[in-house]
Amino acid sequence: MRRRLPLGIQTFREVREEGCYYVDKTPWIGPLLDRGKYYFLSRPRRFGKSLLLDTLKELFEGNEPLFRGLAIHDRWDWSVRVPVVKLDFAGGSFGSPGDLTADLAIQLDRIEAASGIERRYERPRDRFRHLIWSLREQTGQRVAVLVDEYDKPILDTLQTPEVARAHRQALRGLYGIIKASDAQLRFAMLTGVSKFTKVSLFSELNNLTDITLDPRYGALCGYREEDLDAVFAPELGELDREMVRQWYNGYSWGGPERVYNPYGLLRLFDSRKFAGHWFETGTPAFLVETLVGRGVSSVSLDGTTSTEDLLSVFDVEEIGTEALLFQTGYLTIRGEETLGDRTFYRLGYPNREVRQGLNEHLLRRLVGNSGRQQANSVRLARLLEAHDCAGLKELFHAFFASIPYEWYTNNDIARYEGYYASVFYSYFAALGYEVTVEESSNQGRVDMAVRAGGRVYLFEFKVVEMTPPGSALGQLRDRDYAAKYRAGGEAIHLVGVEFSKETRNITAFEVADA
Repeated sequence: MRRRLPLGIQTFREVREEGCYYVDKTPWIGPLLDRGKYYFLSRPRRFGKSLLLDTLKELFEGNEPLFRGLAIHDRWDWSVRVPVVKLDFAGGSFGSPGDLTADLAIQLDRIEAASGIERRYERPRDRFRHLIWSLREQTGQRVAVLVDEYDKPILDTLQTPEVARAHRQALRGLYGIIKASDAQLRFAMLTGVSKFTKVSLFSELNNLTDITLDPRYGALCGYREEDLDAVFAPELGELDREMVRQWYNGYSWGGPERVYNPYGLLRLFDSRKFAGHWFETGTPAFLVETLVGRGVSSVSLDGTTSTEDLLSVFDVEEIGTEALLFQTGYLTIRGEETLGDRTFYRLGYPNREVRQGLNEHLLRRLVGNSGRQQANSVRLARLLEAHDCAGLKELFHAFFASIPYEWYTNNDIARYEGYYASVFYSYFAALGYEVTVEESSNQGRVDMAVRAGGRVYLFEFKVVEMTPPGSALGQLRDRDYAAKYRAGGEAIHLVGVEFSKETRNITAFEVADA
């Protein structure tokens, strides 16, 4: 039987009382409560963090009917009512320093009024502490503190660092109250998109257990493969299951478990259309500008290696590229390896939705004209389907010629092969073609392989000031990169592309059949 899709619903009560589809997360919540007291969890936007915290709120408040049929129902003491202080920054606007204080005042007013606690202080941190202690005294039960989107006041103002720093200072004092109220607390959990360094935001709250990369909680947010069959079977219908997997699955936070983006999946079930549903809800311009400003090659993103420390380098003064992309959901863990006493993570795009969407945004930023970028993409698709190699050369030559001179003067990356390769990569990836980079064979690594129109194109890129003319196609032939593709029975074409860093454009575009 088909049910209501919980699109945009973040309250556990509404999901349960309105008969929406619900993936039971209490098998993870139970052990979470048994094992510890203070937790931190980072997940991308629209991944179910708000619903998770609201589920915890209803559980602590003892609303037993909502949990009937769920895993935790028969192992929870419903006679105990735990008071809850829940702060939610998701809906606030924090453009100026005073906005955070005003938002906190509204939230604390509401909680004080609902619990009948008298307001005695003006500063938010003093009111917060008084509220916790008063609830403990009033009810005789230790308090649960839940903070949703703890980092939004800072994230919203990263482009105005002075405001972001003011918010950071205010939040540092506020969250420090949690540790100072240890004897009054039963449980505390903070969730958000980013993981700010402990010394910057959590210097006063240094007892949090970070479960972001704990494999035991990899499916605490998001949907697993088995959830599609157990919960969403009525919605699958005529949908191609492999396409569903390619578009929306692939997220991992350590361990073998991979989960679906819940928002993208629900929107697919609603619209019956494969598209960048999650991506279209708001990719921050700040992210794209940061990648372009740092000269980050789109080719290098799929296969980046990082450590847990680097994935946490995120603060107002220092935002690590890997941390920015990982924490916001544009890269995910594709594999891990332990060397010595350190764990190294191999990062990559989680799925087709993100790979296409991010590369399309990067292209649009380079072109500076979304209409022209779309026209270029449409023409590229037609040229590939027709195997028009002369047209391909003309198209990419025109594109490089259209990039403003000022962009090159500000980006040293244009001296290197990787920059030119990244433009090709972004165009192919934005169209959804299967693209692999630096794929190994027994002869070495081919720069790029593209499957399109029933054909395989193997690309080698060279900068002529650094290598002899003709060496790109020659290397493809000499090393027989095509050998590993012949078993597939597809037509294979070798494409040697050479560039000049002086003219900043293509000087040779040679194609040969393998």
